[in-house]
Amino acid sequence: MRIVILGVGNILLSDEGVGVRAIERFQHEYRVPPQVEVIDGGTAGMELLEDLAHATHLIIVDAVRSRKEPGTIVRIAGDDVPVFFKTKLSPHQVGLSDVLATLAFNNEQPGGVTVFGVEPLSLETGMALTPQVEALLPTLTSLIVSELGLLGVVVERAALEAA
Repeated sequence: MRIVILGVGNILLSDEGVGVRAIERFQHEYRVPPQVEVIDGGTAGMELLEDLAHATHLIIVDAVRSRKEPGTIVRIAGDDVPVFFKTKLSPHQVGLSDVLATLAFNNEQPGGVTVFGVEPLSLETGMALTPQVEALLPTLTSLIVSELGLLGVVVERAALEAA
């Protein structure tokens, strides 16, 4: 079993970076067993092929256009994942779409894919998430933990250092 947690997004465009910020928080708060790999994918595309090939399951955290209110979290899984990638929010999604298609073409696709998406409030230039989206980070990390649990993986809370 090999599970990959992939946070993607452009941290220079405020809420577009929510996927990267969510996995940063996840890595700070939790320790994962060896069969789980956490990757900051940023805006990478085809460079991720090797990292994602033959994964048992892929969990992606990203900003998405869900046609819902800003700050809404959606879970997309199974056959709905390719549909999600047809509506692009940003240039990196073209790369992820190509990566997933290439993995399928090479018969190296993940056994399953789950996307946790957040409808962004702002895509303005800036490295900080909007307060509304930043407030969702604890929920996103909990969703990752829950998804791992559904896959039979238990994670441990990290011993947080005193500030």
